[in-house]
Amino acid sequence: MGKKKIKALADRGYFSAPEIKACADAGIAALVPNSQTSGAKADGWFDRADVIHIAKDDQYLCPAGQRAICRYTSLESANLLKTHTYWSSACPRCPIKSQCTPADYRRIRRWEHEAVLEKMQLRLDRQLDAMTIRRRTVEHVFGTLKHWMGSTHFQTRGLGRVAAEMSLHVLAYNLKRVIRILGFAGAMRAMKLRGA
Repeated sequence: MGKKKIKALADRGYFSAPEIKACADAGIAALVPNSQTSGAKADGWFDRADVIHIAKDDQYLCPAGQRAICRYTSLESANLLKTHTYWSSACPRCPIKSQCTPADYRRIRRWEHEAVLEKMQLRLDRQLDAMTIRRRTVEHVFGTLKHWMGSTHFQTRGLGRVAAEMSLHVLAYNLKRVIRILGFAGAMRAMKLRGA
């Protein structure tokens, strides 16, 4: 595309920590909101946003002002993510423990590359309209393609054939869009210049 910096936006349903890390490694600034799956806040408990990571000490500061230190590191078997688990020794005697956890200790888990996700969240916080712009830019395209297809299934079977069918729909959409923007004569000139 001839761009030095690439920004990728996706819906919260596509949030994947390893893929966001891969984007960061490739120099792509990903913007993908994380799904809030914890019901702690709704139930009146402190949630993950209420504990603050202190990077220089690799510790967490809890709402009671206590430090939670790293106790062990584990490998999640489902997706092989290396996570560190933290908790504070002061938990059993904490005066606000009833707002924090019903367990003996409040355990906080942190992925080894959590800093990448935190940087992405900062970008999202600075660009509050990013998801609105993504929705405005992308969703009508899918709606148009679905309408052209008759709001039904693909006409072909098999991944290769379906991919070809979808590619033809996308090509037709892009050609119609270029013609609408440049006009027929302008689109033909542009294609001749590119050697198409």
